[in-house]
Amino acid sequence: DGARLGYGLEAPGNDVTLADLAACCDVFYIGGTKIGALLGEAVVIVNPKLQKDFRYFMKQRGAMLAKGRILGLQFLALFEDGLYFKLSKHADDMAQIIRQACKDSGFEFLYDSPTNQQFPIMPDELVKQLEELYAFSHTKRLDHHRSAIRICTSWATRPEDVEQLVADLHKYAGK
Repeated sequence: DGARLGYGLEAPGNDVTLADLAACCDVFYIGGTKIGALLGEAVVIVNPKLQKDFRYFMKQRGAMLAKGRILGLQFLALFEDGLYFKLSKHADDMAQIIRQACKDSGFEFLYDSPTNQQFPIMPDELVKQLEELYAFSHTKRLDHHRSAIRICTSWATRPEDVEQLVADLHKYAGK
């Protein structure tokens, strides 16, 4: 599943590249929709033996879209001038700002995540307040007073929205 591949590749501390994936995989996917494409994933077939007749295999099983080449143009655009990586890094950078604000506000994390997904543990009272202002998902109820939530950033996350969330977190923490 390549849906979050870009976010993982651009995460702080990561040293894996697309070239590394190509060197150790026969096939992998590059997700599009979570990085700004209209739809789809690009399948990258590295092994020449698997490349042979893959197009016909897809057609025989109903996976070939009419005018499907047009969908490939969005991946061409994403990889021009490193846009795919710039968008991924933006999402990761926004998440790290949120992560630091959560740390500064005294919150622990359910998982240590260097990517665009953060999992802070917060008092239920704060979770209820934040729900009225922000979109996030509930990940796990830890006890009668605290829950872990999942905050995801994306290519479209605006810095001013992150700044507002940071201000709200600091306000709650009395900073």
